[in-house]
This record gives sequence, C-alpha cells and structure tokens, in this order.
Amino acid sequence: MAEDLVLDTAIRDWVLIPLSVVMVLIGVLRYFVSKLMRSSSVPDPKIVKEGQVIIRARNLRAAANFIPAKSFRSRKAYYSNEENGLLHVPKGQAQNAQAQMFSDPNMAMDMMKKNLSMIIPQTLTFAWVNFFFSGFVAAKIPFPLTQRFRSMLQNGIDLSTVDVSYVSSRSWYFLNLFGLRGLFSLILGEENATDDTQRMMQMSGFGFDPSKVCFLAFDV
Repeated sequence: MAEDLVLDTAIRDWVLIPLSVVMVLIGVLRYFVSKLMRSSSVPDPKIVKEGQVIIRARNLRAAANFIPAKSFRSRKAYYSNEENGLLHVPKGQAQNAQAQMFSDPNMAMDMMKKNLSMIIPQTLTFAWVNFFFSGFVAAKIPFPLTQRFRSMLQNGIDLSTVDVSYVSSRSWYFLNLFGLRGLFSLILGEENATDDTQRMMQMSGFGFDPSKVCFLAFDV
C-alpha cells in the first residue's frame, strides 16, 4: 500500500523553490550568452531564399484541403515541375546536408557554440542538483497517477511504497528542464535562443533532401 508523506515546508523553501528559480535564471543566462556568441556574418541570400521556398511549400501542403483542386495542381507544378520547378534538383547536383554544413566554417562554428552553451550549463546544473538535493521528496502532484509514472517522477528514490504522485528533487529538475519552454517564450519572446539548436538543424537541412521533398510534400 502506498504511503502518504507529510512534506516539510523547509523542503519547499530550500529545495523546490531554489531549483525552479535556478532553472529559470540559467535559461535566461543561456539566452544572453547565445546572443553574444552568435556570429555577425551576413546570411547567404541563396540559402535564405531556399528556406522561404520550403516554408511556402509546407504551407501549401497544409492548406491543400482548403483550396480548389485546380489551384493546388497548378501550385504543385510550380514547385515540383521537373523542368523548372523551384524544388526540383537535377540528379547529381543535390548536396549532402552535412557536407554543406562542414563546407561553411561559420555554420559549423555556430553549431558548436550553441551546443556548448546548452550542454555545459545542463551538466553543471545536474551535478549541483545531484550533489546537494539528491534523495529529497520535493512536491506532490494533486491528482492520482499510475505506476508507469514512477520512474519519471521519482528518479533517485528507491521506495516502491511511496505514492506515485510524489516528485523527487531530481525528477523536479528534469520536469523544469523540459517544461519551461512556454515560460521562456513569455519572458524572452517566441524567438528565444533556448530553441536555437533545434531551429538551426531545421534551417541547415539536417535530414532534408530537396529532390525528395518535391514529391513527399505533395503526397496528398
């Protein structure tokens, strides 16, 4: 039978609140550090144009059911025509995305800086949490949960008799790490630097093959 615990208010004041505040401050600090580490080089107009074409093609696919079929087919031909389509890449001319990134030293350096600005703070923060706050039961979720949530909410606590709704300090760190994106969007704006790595991977073309997109994007 699961045991009910009485949480000390000192845990709230010295574990729960400090962890939340530190995670928010680290996210804000990483935002400004990422801004300082950004290169001031002017983006290649060709790359910007290609990115805008891909966005327009995705919007067309998303709105395919809201426009007449004839209009959709004409726009599809405009993008994927094998003679002069904007998304058509002749055979042998498609460049590997990773080779394209490493051919541009500025892009590779920006990626390395952003990875360092994300990995180093997270590593130091996790070491700090694991050293000072490991083993604490920091909070309780106000609704019942199934046993599948135990490994996610009670990381660092090896007691199967504790109710699943209790959250350990280490799990609270991970919940803040992955759940503060909305708060950062409110504080720093939608274009905050905490998502720069994911956005840069999308813009740089990882996993993207233009010769395939012109067919996959219009498979409707």
